[in-house]
Amino acid sequence: MALMSEELTFSVMRTGELAESAWELTSRRKGARAVLGLAGPPGAGKSTLAQALVEGLRRRHGPLAAAYVPLDGFHLSNAQLERLGLVSRKGSPPTFDVRGYAALLRRLVAEGDHDIYVPDFDRTLDEPVAARHVVRPGTALVVTEGNYLACELPGWSEAREAMDELWYVEADREEIRRRLLERQLAAGRTPGEAREWVWANDLPNAEVVEASRDAPWVKRAFHWSGHD
Repeated sequence: MALMSEELTFSVMRTGELAESAWELTSRRKGARAVLGLAGPPGAGKSTLAQALVEGLRRRHGPLAAAYVPLDGFHLSNAQLERLGLVSRKGSPPTFDVRGYAALLRRLVAEGDHDIYVPDFDRTLDEPVAARHVVRPGTALVVTEGNYLACELPGWSEAREAMDELWYVEADREEIRRRLLERQLAAGRTPGEAREWVWANDLPNAEVVEASRDAPWVKRAFHWSGHD
């Protein structure tokens, strides 16, 4: 499926407006499953928005309207990060199984007659977990999100091939820093450890993502208001 290349617009968007635009993708697919991707830096609110879109569409159009598929389920395990020497770079592009993620998206488009199980990342365990989500037969729209979906890096273009549209979720840098610090503190790091991790790892990752904001395959870029 080719991503549309209309003029990029920047704005503050509400959940209801975004849900309407997302639902329009299903009519273009004429009964086949559509896929919407949400890219953006860590801490921008992608996962919260994706789940809000899914919940809102299910309320409006029924339980098979939409399903949530997070890239974070394709984090490499801590054991694999240790093997590769990437523990200190967890969350950077090479610490994801991007080809596995792309393969799942292809299955979601091609296979619509049985349950397809979807992994997620458990922040308490600090590990990926299998089959936390399921995409049921007849599901009309998949909403998937991840930092690097718009990046021109090995493997990510293959993932984009399964998407009908790709949106970019922005947030103010200070807000991103605050959310990332809160995330690391909630994971059990001390304030000093949290600051060091965010400055040495999370913010450099955010810079990689921000460089993809104006990519030609990004349909729209916006700040999410967090409201309906």
